[in-house]
Amino acid sequence: MRISVELIPRNPDDLARQLDDLAQLGPVDSVNVPDILRFPLRSWDACAEIVDRGLRPIPHLRAIDVDPRGRLAFADAIERSGVREVLVVAGDAPADMSRPVYDTSSEALIRRLKREHPDWTVYAALDPYRQGFAAERDYLLRKMDAGADGVFTQPFFDPRLVEIWGDVVGPLDTTVFWGATSVTSARSARYWTTRNKALLPAGFEATLAHSREVAAALLAYARERGDHVYFMPIRVEASAYLSGLL
Repeated sequence: MRISVELIPRNPDDLARQLDDLAQLGPVDSVNVPDILRFPLRSWDACAEIVDRGLRPIPHLRAIDVDPRGRLAFADAIERSGVREVLVVAGDAPADMSRPVYDTSSEALIRRLKREHPDWTVYAALDPYRQGFAAERDYLLRKMDAGADGVFTQPFFDPRLVEIWGDVVGPLDTTVFWGATSVTSARSARYWTTRNKALLPAGFEATLAHSREVAAALLAYARERGDHVYFMPIRVEASAYLSGLL
């Protein structure tokens, strides 16, 4: 079972600090790196430092940023760092529209990446909240038809929903990284329920202790299925979130 932890590097020094903290966790082998436009360090530029630490970076690529008629500006940096895994996400337009955006879908970018870089492993995203089960499954199938090699999910908060989605993706016979995150404040809980339309079960608590319980349950589920896990520490260090669980 692979264990990936998401880090959001604001700058090279911050990335180094987070990697030092991550080193305390032992069995983590991969680092997901979202591409956050308000920070100067792009996801692919963070990869070299992660590789130097003996970890496998998985930079996130935002389809909405990719000019369908232009060159892939990030490809050279990814190739130089030796990275061969990427995660394609649709991406949200910047609130102030300060950067150009394009009508490039996740499917289109996945197809292009597999055509121009056939040696890369390209993952798609699965969001269990944005639409109904059948619609999200069909969306995932289209991305797999475009060439996606596997899937990373958005965070789950209810083990029962994980099991339902396990039944949905099981017949697809693809690599799955099941996601969980830390929710340690009422404000964070509101973010997930209002912006991401997440479902929080009865008895949910916005505490680190409860987040660790959810993470432990997800680990057990993925281990039983032979799948992988993807942890997103938010407003806590990775070591505080996951220490003792892995």
